[in-house]
Amino acid sequence: MPAPSLTSVAFQWKKFLEDKAMAILKVKQTKSRIGAPKDQKRTLDSLGLRKMGRVIEIEDTPSNLGRIRKVRHLVTIID
Repeated sequence: MPAPSLTSVAFQWKKFLEDKAMAILKVKQTKSRIGAPKDQKRTLDSLGLRKMGRVIEIEDTPSNLGRIRKVRHLVTIID
């Protein structure tokens, strides 16, 4: 049996990634960053939250959940 071509392997991989949908979280910044430590301000920046009331959509990954946990007193998760 001949080996599959590179394009067919790439197509199968792309289809696999498309089928495997990640859960999406909506996160809203509800409290001000004024008075928060620098590391928490940087965490908000890395999430993409720069102003109060902003809502972002991010994938449900362990790294993003860790970021949210670090600033959980400043944000809420929306359904």
